[in-house]
Amino acid sequence: MHIAPHDNKNVPIVDTDDPTVPLNYFNIVKLTKGQSFDYQVPGYETCVVPATGTVDVDVEGVSFASLGNRGEDVWDGEPEGVYVPVGAKVSMVCTSDDTEVFVAGAKYDKVLDPFDVRVAELDLVQYGSDDTKTHRKIKHILGQKQHNKVGRLLVSELYTVGQGGWSGFPSHKHDTDRLPDESRHDETYNFRFRPKHGSGLQMLQRADNEPGDAYHIMDGSTICIDKGYHPCAVLPGYEMYYFTILGGLSQRSLVQYFQPTHAYQIETIPGIKDMIAKFK
Repeated sequence: MHIAPHDNKNVPIVDTDDPTVPLNYFNIVKLTKGQSFDYQVPGYETCVVPATGTVDVDVEGVSFASLGNRGEDVWDGEPEGVYVPVGAKVSMVCTSDDTEVFVAGAKYDKVLDPFDVRVAELDLVQYGSDDTKTHRKIKHILGQKQHNKVGRLLVSELYTVGQGGWSGFPSHKHDTDRLPDESRHDETYNFRFRPKHGSGLQMLQRADNEPGDAYHIMDGSTICIDKGYHPCAVLPGYEMYYFTILGGLSQRSLVQYFQPTHAYQIETIPGIKDMIAKFK
């Protein structure tokens, strides 16, 4: 499902028990200096990630100061985040001129401890190649390094390297719990382009070798993926970024099932096996 770019007025774009991706939660919060925003999401663990700007975050009395260091856009610096336990009360205050904050969430039923993820704790991966049109970087905010501190939530930022090309290929899905071959993980993306008037394509193929759906994605587009194979592409001459939320049904580690028609291309893309291993 494609949710077109819009001013959500700090109201969740993907709320709890969403009919398409019930395991996910997603909000974008925009503030100016001195403004605050409070939230609480029963039944979901969340992660606060400034897309731009800086905020002070308080989680049930535990303070995390000066979160976020990016300026103009998501290409301007590295991400940081704060993990928020299930149902915890959160308050964030903008300390920069303005801020745009992503709030990612996954359904979970246990209360863990809050913690922050600064630049030094990020898990960075680069794979693919210009020749295979699959060159990209992944910045894991809640990734393998935080595995024992988080319930079901995975949070990452994905960047195309260079202009044009594909991401999420070879096509894969993760809509059915049938371990060890595949895990059920709902997934939500929010896209950005550089320059902003760039755009791309999100494919969603429900069954191998049968026609699927395609969505024209623009700067600020949100995509909710419930089932099916889902590669995406950016137009030549533009760079693409997408904020990624994964919520697992029975486990945190993601097990991708690669589309049989294209699975052999795992062997043709440099570093892709290392990338697969990081979603744990």
